[in-house]
Amino acid sequence: MRYYGSVYRPPSEAYSLIVQVTYGCSHNTCAFCSMYKEKRFALRPLEEVLEDFRIARRTYRNVDKVFLADGDALVRKASELYTILDTVRELFPECQRVTSYASPASIRIRTDEELRTLREKGLTMVYMGLESGCDEVLKRMRKGHMSAEIIEMGQKVRRNGIALSVTAITGLGGPELLERHAVETAKAFNAMNPEYIGMLTLMVEPETPLYDWVRTGEFRLLTQPQVLEETRLLVENLDSPGSVFRMNHASNYLVLKGTLNGDQQAMLRTIEAAEHDLSRLRPEAWRGL
Repeated sequence: MRYYGSVYRPPSEAYSLIVQVTYGCSHNTCAFCSMYKEKRFALRPLEEVLEDFRIARRTYRNVDKVFLADGDALVRKASELYTILDTVRELFPECQRVTSYASPASIRIRTDEELRTLREKGLTMVYMGLESGCDEVLKRMRKGHMSAEIIEMGQKVRRNGIALSVTAITGLGGPELLERHAVETAKAFNAMNPEYIGMLTLMVEPETPLYDWVRTGEFRLLTQPQVLEETRLLVENLDSPGSVFRMNHASNYLVLKGTLNGDQQAMLRTIEAAEHDLSRLRPEAWRGL
């Protein structure tokens, strides 16, 4: 396959065919993120996209999952997205799902009819970053959207039949906003009731504004006990029946898995055990992005 620059994908897309539909991220100013900094956002020429799928058909015997990269495939014209999805369906009749990242901005420009058509043509799920349900955190981290808009766009995706996977980041508010970040993030998840909830734990990446803030003392990272406290507050306030909850990313100190709300108490017991025995946590040297 032909790739331009670094390519990122959700952990669950490890075995997917990944084809770049756009280059980079249409927002690309979040203070904590270093992804896509080496390239400007651009729409990849449509014929190149389609040719990559034809190359993949000649290369791979079986393709059951496709991920449309880079950071925001939904910003393309609806007609072009239809063509891409039609091509996937024609070339890979065995394909079970097609997914992509989506931003609140790209979801907003799609009409309900367009989203329903995308689902009919095979777009089964989108991944959207909430990061925090606390507006003060979102403003500081330059997310570009407040929580109400992110929630609204998540609800829009769901009501049009596309599955939704939403991520947030433990520790993003620092010690000062620990409680608000936890509780308001849980409330945002509850309002969207996504099929999947994913939690990462903050890691500071070089060449980001957050890196500079930590270096100068403007931003303080959570200690391991504070991470557990924030995680407990979040899980205690979750009420999102049916959502699959995953906190098993390489950045996480503690692994939590379950389906809400049935596994909520079991996850809280796991957190409590870790609070009493920090040796249960992933060593710092083993964490990664």
